Amino acid sequence: MAGEIAAARGTWLVRRREEWRQVGIVAVYWALLGAMFFAPAARNVLVFAAACYFSFLNSVVIHNHMHQGVFNNKRLNLMWRAVLSFGALYPASANIPAHNLVHHHFDADGDLDWAAPDHVRFRVNALNLLHFPNVAGPRTFAGVQRWAASSRHPTFVRQYRLETAFAFGLTGLLLAVDFWTALFFVVIPQLYGARCILRINLIQHDRVDVHSEWNHSRNFVGRGFNWIMCNNGYHTIHHNRAGMHWSELASAHEREVVPRMDPRLDEPSMVGYLLRTYLLRLRRPAVEPWRESGLDETLASRERRRAEADASALAESTLVMS
Repeated sequence: MAGEIAAARGTWLVRRREEWRQVGIVAVYWALLGAMFFAPAARNVLVFAAACYFSFLNSVVIHNHMHQGVFNNKRLNLMWRAVLSFGALYPASANIPAHNLVHHHFDADGDLDWAAPDHVRFRVNALNLLHFPNVAGPRTFAGVQRWAASSRHPTFVRQYRLETAFAFGLTGLLLAVDFWTALFFVVIPQLYGARCILRINLIQHDRVDVHSEWNHSRNFVGRGFNWIMCNNGYHTIHHNRAGMHWSELASAHEREVVPRMDPRLDEPSMVGYLLRTYLLRLRRPAVEPWRESGLDETLASRERRRAEADASALAESTLVMS
């Protein structure tokens, strides 16, 4: 018991000891970009592929950090956002309106989620996966700009601009020093991760019932996958309990979600799912009649989930709005 309490309290720098995994992911990503930019010997397919993959993981860290800050110190958390923003070439604070406030509500407020799967409608399903960032990206940033203009949170706007300046300023400096090297070995990995994190919205929510209390998300439950992904495969419990730390999602998924969710929404492998759904099957599958596992969805439960999401999003965004 004492060991669990100590682990929850974290260390002198990070809030939880598990956060060192996220810090390590970003450190490896920056090291890969730096190696390719400064060392010609590192400009090969293997290092490039690794940089693209860690760019995607950098965007996963953005998602987690914008729900719960990595560090104990507020100023350090804000600086960390700038570091993460460079890795994805977009301001990390955009996740507050786009993900925490809008996506976690789906279409509960009468406005379609900016990154909803319904934004793409190709009959050939592989085209939906390829094209989705081209639709969701512009919609998301247009929505963020509208939200920033209409909200009364100057601290958010200031932080958003600082992250934008750092991300594009440092990238622009690298382009000025060595344009083609920076373009191929820095900018392309940056964009790869940002586009892939948008595709996750399609992969985890396509053909599910977003109005259901338990069948609104697809989960990928492989242990190795979730170790490197910091448990982002457990998406149902994350939506229902957005304030829960990522390190607790696996056990909460087994305890709260598995007994209630349609078991078909637990996928053992994301790679297997992608191959089966987007490459080996030409047409987009029909919407499945997901069952509620014997539990009736009620207006009260739906309103409770929405209220919990509101409270969690408000608490998460306080860091830049206060």
